[in-house]
Amino acid sequence: MNTRKPYSGPVRSLVLAIDVGTTFSGVSYAILEPGEVPKIHGVTRFPGQEHVAGNCKIPSTLWYDARGKMMAAGAEAETSSILSQAEDEAWIKVDLFKLRLRPRTMQLNMNGMRLGRLPPERSAVDVFGDFLAYLFLCTRTFITDTHANGGVLWAAVENDIKFVLSHPNGWEGAQQSKLRRAAIHGGLVPNTNAGKARIFFVTEGEASLHACVLNGLAADVLSDPSKPGFLIADAGGGTWDISAYSITGQNPLLIEEIAPPDCIFAGSVFVSRRARRFLEEKLKSSKYGSPEAVEHITKRFDETTKRLFRDDRSLQFISFGSPLDKDASVGIRGGQLKLTGAEVRDLFEDSIEAAFLAIKAQIDASAGVIKSVWLVGGFAANHWLFSQLQERLAPHNVTINRPDSQTSKAVCDGAVGFYVDHHVSVRMSKAFYGVEFLRAFDPADPEHAAREATLCELPSGPKLLPDAFDCILRQGIKVKESTIFSRKYSTELTSLGVLSVFEVLIWCYRGKGEIPAWIYRDKDEFSTLCIVRADLSPLKGSAQPQTGKNGNTFWKIIFSVEIHFGLTEFRARIKWVDNVRLRLLSSFPEITRHHAEITRCRARSNSKLTAAHSFVR
Repeated sequence: MNTRKPYSGPVRSLVLAIDVGTTFSGVSYAILEPGEVPKIHGVTRFPGQEHVAGNCKIPSTLWYDARGKMMAAGAEAETSSILSQAEDEAWIKVDLFKLRLRPRTMQLNMNGMRLGRLPPERSAVDVFGDFLAYLFLCTRTFITDTHANGGVLWAAVENDIKFVLSHPNGWEGAQQSKLRRAAIHGGLVPNTNAGKARIFFVTEGEASLHACVLNGLAADVLSDPSKPGFLIADAGGGTWDISAYSITGQNPLLIEEIAPPDCIFAGSVFVSRRARRFLEEKLKSSKYGSPEAVEHITKRFDETTKRLFRDDRSLQFISFGSPLDKDASVGIRGGQLKLTGAEVRDLFEDSIEAAFLAIKAQIDASAGVIKSVWLVGGFAANHWLFSQLQERLAPHNVTINRPDSQTSKAVCDGAVGFYVDHHVSVRMSKAFYGVEFLRAFDPADPEHAAREATLCELPSGPKLLPDAFDCILRQGIKVKESTIFSRKYSTELTSLGVLSVFEVLIWCYRGKGEIPAWIYRDKDEFSTLCIVRADLSPLKGSAQPQTGKNGNTFWKIIFSVEIHFGLTEFRARIKWVDNVRLRLLSSFPEITRHHAEITRCRARSNSKLTAAHSFVR
């Protein structure tokens, strides 16, 4: 807190950080008063849990009626009256909806179970937007009711609220675009350029870092010069978000990312999914083996046994019923299901081992720089998880810590800290980023010879091979926020009419090793990150016609593709010179809605990406 500077803005403002988690969600905020040091607050009162003082999280759950209208959300969705009404009127329950927005490259193992169906006429983005709208309404009520002159305060800031949306480390531009659309759908901001500019994104790993700084991480690291590097491991409901950092400056506090962040699906919800499969098998021959009974017992496991588990040598119990509930054949007596410590341990093991391997991979990649791990997130409160990671990391001379305050609200508070403090100045590129271009044909190269059938001829004469990959930004490069990566290209056009819809696809390769020479569209390692569109029609007046090989007229356009990666939101743009004046267009990439749309865009582009419209280095 001592490193935070007073707010330098000219007028009062409000920043809201919304953390929609896989299982639980929360909101933190800061009122920005000119000349005053911002203070972070949490929304600690939500409808449906007024009886729980200071609770800062609500379930990420919604109910919809048969027509697709949202009927309840959050803690209200789990009240007895809502549950009864939902059963009577056949409402549709939606949970774990955040997992639907994951990148297609992130495989999800649900242990044989599936995500529930969505309500009619509602996409995953719509559901996310409905939940954002609900959280926003709760926040407005909380602020107006809690702060002095809250109504006046809200009226003064409501048209310029800054929103910080957190997301897993593994999410990129396409997922950020979905979150932006969800925020517009939920009414947080209008669908205008000014409205979109009020939305900021931060990875859960970086948000957790800022929360740990608030809890003394910087002082702890700086007090021991032998521990220059550290990991932030955010153990949430769906994902583990693992980020590696080092402190490079003290006044002001500056922090660098020292390894590409990692993200794995091994959160607490997967312990619950394994528990459900285990209980289905264990109870299938008893009267407690019905889907409804298993669902209830699994829920009680989540609420008690899973949270309190700490010893695999002791018997464990799931209290789910009355003293009259018993079935000795499956270990039920007095409304309790008896389990061995080993059985419960096995439910945790896959998640713990996956987290350990991901953490160790970051430690190994750091060449001994990382000496400590800070564990945050709702799952981090579990004693068995914490003790197991301590035990497994000890041989590697790495200590593990947990902040003193609530780890479950680290992302919320840290997202506000990200906005007002902004400690991270350098980030690591996670993949290879580049574009498709035409490569000169070399008949002596076996790879080229195998692709000879795809040769295309430019109007100027040369025959070139398509599908070549030109890397603009390599994987594992330290990138400052001010750094721009740029490459120059040219294209030959037989018609100037296409200049008004000029577009460039930014490709991403997530594999390891050397830069790939070619783009393989059928491999998961390759994907289209975004499309940058620009209107180059002003060049029609200055472009000089040339005569091609067959006497046809063509125009050669030279431009650059720029990538801005050092920010938490990927940006790309096209740059060209027109009559000695520098022009920039498409500062923000148009992120495609999903892979099918990318395919459609490619299909449209292919009509132009012929010999008359391809990039040449």
